[in-house]
Amino acid sequence: MTRPAQTVWLLGFTQIIGYGTLYYSFAILASDISASFGWTPAGFFGVFSLSLLAGAMVAPAAGRALDQFGAARMMTIGSVICAAAVAVAAVAPSGILFTMALIVMQMASAFVFYDAAFPAVVQVSHDDGPRRIVHLTLIAGFASTVFWPLTSLLDEVMGWRNVMTLYAAANLLLCMPLHALVARLTSQDEAVSRATPRPTANEVVHAKVPPEQLRRAMVLVTVGFSLSSFALSAVLSQMVPMLTALGFGAGALAVSTLFGPAQVAVRFTNLIFGAGRHPLTIAVVALTLLPIGLLVAAFSAPAYAGAVLFVVLVGLCSGLKSIVQGTVPLALFGAGGFGARLGFMASFRFALGALAPFAFAFITEFASAATAAIAFAAIGVLGVVALAAVAGMVNMRQNG
Repeated sequence: MTRPAQTVWLLGFTQIIGYGTLYYSFAILASDISASFGWTPAGFFGVFSLSLLAGAMVAPAAGRALDQFGAARMMTIGSVICAAAVAVAAVAPSGILFTMALIVMQMASAFVFYDAAFPAVVQVSHDDGPRRIVHLTLIAGFASTVFWPLTSLLDEVMGWRNVMTLYAAANLLLCMPLHALVARLTSQDEAVSRATPRPTANEVVHAKVPPEQLRRAMVLVTVGFSLSSFALSAVLSQMVPMLTALGFGAGALAVSTLFGPAQVAVRFTNLIFGAGRHPLTIAVVALTLLPIGLLVAAFSAPAYAGAVLFVVLVGLCSGLKSIVQGTVPLALFGAGGFGARLGFMASFRFALGALAPFAFAFITEFASAATAAIAFAAIGVLGVVALAAVAGMVNMRQNG
């Protein structure tokens, strides 16, 4: 097995654990954590939003560090910090200490999630970076499918504090050594390389934006993904509570498990049929699926078929969006400073995404879950418009 292939498999496994323990688990543990500290659900997601905002603040610095010191090395350090933060949160006697631990956890996650893993893959793969990114997301797409039911089961058996203690151990004993192994697979020169990938015989060279419109394109791409992340973050952080509030009842957890397979299925389809298409085309399609799904959820409840369609559409959107957030900047702007560019874009995505769980919970609490879904669908449409504008720039370049 080649080094790029080994890197993809190792990081795919750590992404499943990372997202499962540091992000998806809170959709299940939120109610028990809230009860422990006397918070309302909106109060918990307010704290969660604050922690995501802290992660957004460190994302640009994290991106620069990934380029300078090597992504895998920084991911190794990030795993240790994440494990320590989860452990502190597990034993926190007060809401204040829990909040502080959660903030550190989400700040450290900037060094272990996709925006760190994508540069790690590119730093090893070089020419084959875009395809390897697709492979990585194909593997990591099972995070929610594994951890939503697993966390629910463990929470019933051992309680949220023991669950988080177990998850701290997973980050320290599994993710940290595997990230260290990836770092060993990457030489120092490769880890900090900024060379532009050389096209291979099988690689499609996608059109880039005109040089005079680089700044505008960067802004629009950032805005497009950020607005979409605002809507998607609200859904992913509380998928099960949202479906329950919409009236889908006890089957909400079972339906939510379709999210992971939908992610993987669309990534596999994209791997086979999307190679010749510009990542922007795929991005526009992906971002369009989310508002459609939210509207389906808002107007179909409590029909079970509506819940299924909603979860599948969100899974398709999330599956493609995870890919194009890496491949679109790579295709449009090149590999030079890739980590720093992803970090800059992630800071805005995370900042808006940080507000989303609280905003959705607030609207749900004081209006209804259907009203929240419609409002977030409208925001998602604005994200589609921003990326469509960038696609227009590329088309003008191709047709000119």
